[in-house]
Amino acid sequence: MRLNSLALRLFATSAAWTLLALPLAGYIIYSLYREDVQLSFDAQLKKLLTQITIDSMSTGGDVPVIPPNLYEPLFEVTQSGWYWQIRPIDGAPGRTLVSPSLATAVLPSPYDHKIKPDNSGTRWMNAPGPTGSTIRILEFLDSPGHDPDRTRYSIIVAGPLDWFEATVAKFRTRLTSALALVGIGLLAATVFQVRFGLLPLRRIERGLASIRSGEVERLEGQLPAEIEPLQAELNALIDSNQDIIERARTQVGNLAHALKTPLAVITNEAHDDRSALGAKVAEQAQVMRDQISHYLDRARMAARVGAIGRVTPVDLTAEPLVRAIERIHSEKDIAISFSIQAGAKFQGEKHDLEEMLGNLLDNACKWGKKHVYLAAAVDTQTTPARRRKLRIAVEDDGPGLSQEQRAKIGKRGTRLDETKPGSGLGLSIVSDLAASYHGRLALEASEHGGLKAILELPAA
Repeated sequence: MRLNSLALRLFATSAAWTLLALPLAGYIIYSLYREDVQLSFDAQLKKLLTQITIDSMSTGGDVPVIPPNLYEPLFEVTQSGWYWQIRPIDGAPGRTLVSPSLATAVLPSPYDHKIKPDNSGTRWMNAPGPTGSTIRILEFLDSPGHDPDRTRYSIIVAGPLDWFEATVAKFRTRLTSALALVGIGLLAATVFQVRFGLLPLRRIERGLASIRSGEVERLEGQLPAEIEPLQAELNALIDSNQDIIERARTQVGNLAHALKTPLAVITNEAHDDRSALGAKVAEQAQVMRDQISHYLDRARMAARVGAIGRVTPVDLTAEPLVRAIERIHSEKDIAISFSIQAGAKFQGEKHDLEEMLGNLLDNACKWGKKHVYLAAAVDTQTTPARRRKLRIAVEDDGPGLSQEQRAKIGKRGTRLDETKPGSGLGLSIVSDLAASYHGRLALEASEHGGLKAILELPAA
């Protein structure tokens, strides 16, 4: 996924929500579980305190009695973390009773620490136990026989908080592992969802590539309902483009036909007139004919450039052209060597490629001594904003040109040597054709000693 891709935006949004929601849900679940375990632990302490209070204080005697240790077996295990203690408060006389698990140790009293009772009269406190580990202490004040005139005793029950914390920590570990697996699964599902959801766009991309390469003429196939309007609009745009091209071709043809007859009449009349005026009119008529032909060709060319799906294989165009140029310049015995990358295609009309190659090869053969070199390859390094380029190089072993001469030669009608045949429009036509395809023509010094013409065009 690229940084500016739609897929990354969808994935990042879903991933951010997942990474935010899962920890929040985990924290809520953990807090509720911890609270539930805390309430259960406190309820167990309350139950033990109530039973011990009843069994020790409800016998009818003046002093509390030792309650039977039937409630929690760990009361019998020394320093088990589960303890009970009964002793008088405020320094009153009376004996202190403790569970066997407490041995000789003494539990701190919440009453002595000035902790206020809750609505049920019990006091809560967390404090270090006999072994140093934290215990939770629950205390209730009562008198034997529940008589307020008798000595009041502190009845304490304590349980280990390390058990509580271990239980909660074990749940936290399991919950974290489970949510992590769920998060990974959700992220994987998000990637699949994004890929699957954007799959129709890939089909549109391949369909448009097929149209551009000339394999098909329309965007076909069943697409989701949300994308069907886009498919219909693209097909309508393609149809409109073809209609515009056909109308342009028709208008250009009509204009060419309309101008041809008047120019022919003017030329014939001027040739019949043997005066200087007739010669001048004939000369200017020929200039008009050349200019009209040139600009009509440009108009036709512009119409062809707008066409979608026009693809021309370079090798099938160049090979017969090379043979024809060699025959035209057979008196110079010039050999044209060419190397064309397999599968290289020009995104445009065959006629335009023939005209550009023909002008470049003809110019190279005029100036070359014995060899002309033609090479064509496709630049494969592309980005979504930069399409592939077809790079064609034509070189000769002639005298070559200086940098100043190369700068002048591209101007329309400029000729550096009047001994060579031609009008001087060849390279200008090539440059105009290349520019109409958003390409360019560059002139450099060749390693073979002559001129190197580099033509960059869109590749299919």
